[in-house]
Amino acid sequence: MKDNIRLSLKGIGAHKVRSFLTILGIIIGIASVIAIVSIIKGTNEQIERNIVGTGDSSINVVLTQDDLEYDMTSGIPSGISPVKGNTFQKLRKIPNVESVSLYRKRQEYEMVSYKDQMPTSENIIGIDDNYLNSASLTIEKGRSLAKEDREKVIKNCLLDNVLAKQLFGGEEGLGKIIDIQGTPFTVIGIVKTKKTFEPPIQNMDDYYLYHSNQTGAVYIPDSTWPILYQYDEPENVLFLSNSPKNIAEIGRKAEKILNQDNNNNTGINYKGVDLAEQAKKIQQLSQSTNMLLIWVAAISLFVGGIGVMNIMLVSVTERTREIGLKKAIGARKRAILMQFLTESMVLTSLGGIIGIAAGIFLAKVISLLNGAPVSISVAASILAVLFSMAIGIIFGLLPSIKAANLDPIDALRYE
Repeated sequence: MKDNIRLSLKGIGAHKVRSFLTILGIIIGIASVIAIVSIIKGTNEQIERNIVGTGDSSINVVLTQDDLEYDMTSGIPSGISPVKGNTFQKLRKIPNVESVSLYRKRQEYEMVSYKDQMPTSENIIGIDDNYLNSASLTIEKGRSLAKEDREKVIKNCLLDNVLAKQLFGGEEGLGKIIDIQGTPFTVIGIVKTKKTFEPPIQNMDDYYLYHSNQTGAVYIPDSTWPILYQYDEPENVLFLSNSPKNIAEIGRKAEKILNQDNNNNTGINYKGVDLAEQAKKIQQLSQSTNMLLIWVAAISLFVGGIGVMNIMLVSVTERTREIGLKKAIGARKRAILMQFLTESMVLTSLGGIIGIAAGIFLAKVISLLNGAPVSISVAASILAVLFSMAIGIIFGLLPSIKAANLDPIDALRYE
């Protein structure tokens, strides 16, 4: 085998340009596949980091209609009431739950203001004592809402740093009074915003669409919710799991408890919003779309394989007398077959290795040009080399068999 590899490398070196042109299709195909796989892997990792977040073990169970979060501006749905005490106790007893919180939420438009500053949209969230812990949120400045704020229905509030920046700019927001739907609330704390999914910002239009108009949040005590909205408005539930692995199971059990206790038959039900599952769906969509590109790239590998077979047939013809001489001095069919098969494998393997290097370079260039995240897959690189070797075996088999079956007398007479 070593001698065959040495002879193969010597033959390839003697015809450098021809060998390179022969494996060009292999190089292009492998490079395309490596580049696409690297971008898919990088994109999926970014989605997982941005949507799920490191160590985020929270799951929301929200009221939905037709798989969309129910819009409370349509009115309180029939048969759905705030979570009762016995229902809440059942939710707390779900295995692997560290914390449970009840909250209400509305997305409003130009309902929060400070002097002449009025963001285009904001989330208004009525929270209990456990909400910040369940949501893995921390206070950046000031203090959190206390039990006294809830019990005495004090109109204090928290802002996340996105909304605080939109309202106050570079000013200190603590102690300032903001207007929420015509009602004054005092800002007592700033909540550090969790990193969420953001599309790559590639131009100024993207910046204004995704970045400068982020929706911030204002958190008020749940006891003050009826000042702004309805008294008996249903609640959503937020769980903190002891591990991200248990999120889906907690969501399913919570859905069952809440839907059974509400006994609603109008198509409005509680449903778990699992960010990990959302990430998987987006990843699957990304992969299924890009698999088409991989198949297109694979066509060039097939074309490259045909090129290898063609040049190996030419090589057999050129070396007919050499084959005849080897057979005349006792070389067996197997030895001739392995010599040409090894040459074909070495040729395509070189194409695979060059293709991997070209694919990594191509992926980096694409990343620089459009900001796409890239993560090089070692497994894909190893598979690419093995696949290129397989191409060498498949497409080199016919020329090798032809060489092995040459008649030694006819081969020696060949001019």
